[in-house]
Amino acid sequence: MKYPQFAACLLLALPVCAQTVKTNFENTTPDSRYTVHNDGTVTDNDTGLMWIQCSEGQIWESNGGAEDCTSTTITYTWDAAMTLAVTALFASGQTTIHNIHNWRVKETERLKKQPTEPCEIEKIVVSSNKKEGGKTNNVDLSGGFMLLQYYESLLSNTIGVTYTYSDAGNSVNNKKEGSNCDNTGTVIDALPLVGGEIVELSFTDNRNNNLDLKLKVNTITPFDDKTTKSAAQIQLVSEEVFENEAEPNRVKVCLEGKISQHIDTILKDNLNSSTVASIEETGAKNYNFIGGTRKPFYCINLLATKAAPQGNKPGNTAGFLFWQTSEGYHFKSLDKILGQSQKKSVIYNETPSSNDTPAAGYDLKALAYSRDSAINVKNKLLMGAYTTELKSFDLYNPKWEETSFSAFDPNLQGNQKYLTMSAEELADLGEIAKIPSRVIWQVKDTGVQPGGDTDEQLDKSKEENFDLSNIYNQSIMRYNQLFASTITLTVGGDFSLHAGDAIWVDIAGLKADTESDDINEKDGGVYIISDLSHYVSLKETYTKMNLIRDSTGRKGTHNTFRKGTNAHTVTQDNFLPNIK
Repeated sequence: MKYPQFAACLLLALPVCAQTVKTNFENTTPDSRYTVHNDGTVTDNDTGLMWIQCSEGQIWESNGGAEDCTSTTITYTWDAAMTLAVTALFASGQTTIHNIHNWRVKETERLKKQPTEPCEIEKIVVSSNKKEGGKTNNVDLSGGFMLLQYYESLLSNTIGVTYTYSDAGNSVNNKKEGSNCDNTGTVIDALPLVGGEIVELSFTDNRNNNLDLKLKVNTITPFDDKTTKSAAQIQLVSEEVFENEAEPNRVKVCLEGKISQHIDTILKDNLNSSTVASIEETGAKNYNFIGGTRKPFYCINLLATKAAPQGNKPGNTAGFLFWQTSEGYHFKSLDKILGQSQKKSVIYNETPSSNDTPAAGYDLKALAYSRDSAINVKNKLLMGAYTTELKSFDLYNPKWEETSFSAFDPNLQGNQKYLTMSAEELADLGEIAKIPSRVIWQVKDTGVQPGGDTDEQLDKSKEENFDLSNIYNQSIMRYNQLFASTITLTVGGDFSLHAGDAIWVDIAGLKADTESDDINEKDGGVYIISDLSHYVSLKETYTKMNLIRDSTGRKGTHNTFRKGTNAHTVTQDNFLPNIK
């Protein structure tokens, strides 16, 4: 018996995907399950569904006992098949399928899931700290999955996960050795879950991107305890969080060489980390650093303020950031972060859609958008976002020095490859922005444990360890410029995105039409992901991002930007060319 491709059951509002119906399925259900009619249809006695025996385009012929489907099968995309099914709702007369109000296309091949649908849970396994018989007790927590929230930030040294699960009360068998009785219980009580356990998580989003994590339990919060089940929320953190607190791991030695080398050493030797993703090499000048028994993360963050990129000059301002993503640890200059190529492009408009399919030329469609419209010049002045002054004291050669660093420096304007605070924007602030609004007091690193023999050490001890007047000043200003523009976007779950990635954003104007030339000139352009959260539940998967940049206005390049039906290049000098 041939099994057809249409079923008589409720017509569902399914997502629209380009999908071809398969016809080459093997027969797996016995014929006895079906009642065969003489009109080319059969009834499934188990489900009550009625099927046609021929594929669309074929004709059922029964002549003298010879029953078969003749003519040629018509192949449809999923869109076309759905249109055919909907047409059948109101069909009349001599049609293949007619006068049946609830026909739908059978899902003979699984539809491509929309990015907002639940992702695939590959693994959520917790390993007990307690070993029995030399073996670690591993428990799968995925069966009680309720909610997972993953977080990473450009301004955070570690990543984190909050996982909420339901426990039926028999998840763990805590049977005593030699006992014949089972002693099952909840994960918290029977594992037992006390903190510090390793949890391995693996998810795959509906774009086939993986999120693989190995974290440790930090906090455990039971709630909704009942006789038959229990719910709990556990907070997971990077293993390095615990390593950072251990006294033996404090930085107690003198490090000689480049700052980038110090970062690598502290990560591997003090934090015992094997998840180093990228460390940008710092400038050629060595920086000798005395740890002073301080915690590893403290030392790294301190070193970041004293680092400058290679070939540091007025157009390459100082400032480094250190952060962790699911890929590992990153140590990069602000110049490198702001000057990178965009990873993906996003379009936001209010045009209704059954899915989050973006307009042509874009990778993602934003489902929600908001802009931080608050402008606080006083706070910017307070933090030294425009002009700072450094007062430094040299202990070896007792004297005070004063140095100012300003975003108005003509050597800075236009030298940043992608994002820069333009002179026009700063000019609107008036002369007040050119006056130092933040004063920083520092003691110079003169004579800090120089290397070499005695004579060399004596000579080098008179030298400044690094260019405090420029590098530190520059770092402070750059950090506080990062948040000149801030927006928040929500897209369907995308595990390929990370804090520190650059993305292009276009916001539709009042016309809210992707085919229109109406593009928001103020909010669009290149942004950096500062914070990112993946929200995974039983019903949906979302990725929410906070985006930042050090300028306002639509800047950067998007080589596939869509304006009307024309694709063209947006350049930094001509942000929105006219289409003839």
